[in-house]
Amino acid sequence: MGCFECCIKCLGGVPYASLVATILCFSGVALFCGCGHVALTGTLTILENHFSKVTSDHAMLTDVIQLMQYVIYGIASFFFLYGIILLAEGFYTTSAVKELHSEFKTTICGRCISGMFVFLTYILGIAWLGVFGFSAVPVFLFYNMWSTCTAMRSPVANLTNVDTICVDIRQYGIIPWNAAPGKACGSTLGDICNTSEFYLSYHLYIIACAGAGATVIALVSASLSLSLSFSLSLSLSLSLSLSLSLSLSLSLSLSSHPLLQSILAVCI
Repeated sequence: MGCFECCIKCLGGVPYASLVATILCFSGVALFCGCGHVALTGTLTILENHFSKVTSDHAMLTDVIQLMQYVIYGIASFFFLYGIILLAEGFYTTSAVKELHSEFKTTICGRCISGMFVFLTYILGIAWLGVFGFSAVPVFLFYNMWSTCTAMRSPVANLTNVDTICVDIRQYGIIPWNAAPGKACGSTLGDICNTSEFYLSYHLYIIACAGAGATVIALVSASLSLSLSFSLSLSLSLSLSLSLSLSLSLSLSLSSHPLLQSILAVCI
């Protein structure tokens, strides 16, 4: 029975909200970083093979893609450490753990650290909301190409010349207007849509966008959980300070009363 009660107390001290948010954050960041890295490589391969045959035309785009891949490495490393710290913060701010180990006593330093994590998690959530919107851009571009290829195979497309159906990448500003050929039409466009690079990159961008959305949800959940723990800790410390000050003032007022002093003298 003692072991059972110990297990119940341990399970009661688990911050389930922080645990779920951490797992969701790890999953979202892993999907975004892994799928985004591979999708960027596939996108560069498609551009080099079909839309920009001259290396100097897409040299800046190549540098940008490589820079984004290095940024992905940094994001993965940072959020691996930050997720562990958030989970540890969730454990040590759980009410059951504070009741067992510190009797609901919190220090000013601890409250400052908790407040800092609340603010930082909120800022990161806003930043990842922007990342989520940015990751939807390549999904939109690939969807346009995929829908164009689907329209070419439809019966309505047979009424017109298929070679007049084109996708011009230059209009999106990805490559300069002097890039050759810069666009793909007809059967060439159909061949691009049938390549493994296009199919893989398109679906990986979708998964990366979903991973960014999951990370936003995880950071919002973690921010709410930390805010609740921080507010409870702050209100509890304020109530304890208020009760101590009231008891101290009451004892001082009672000790200064002359009648009570005479009664205490007689009792002593």
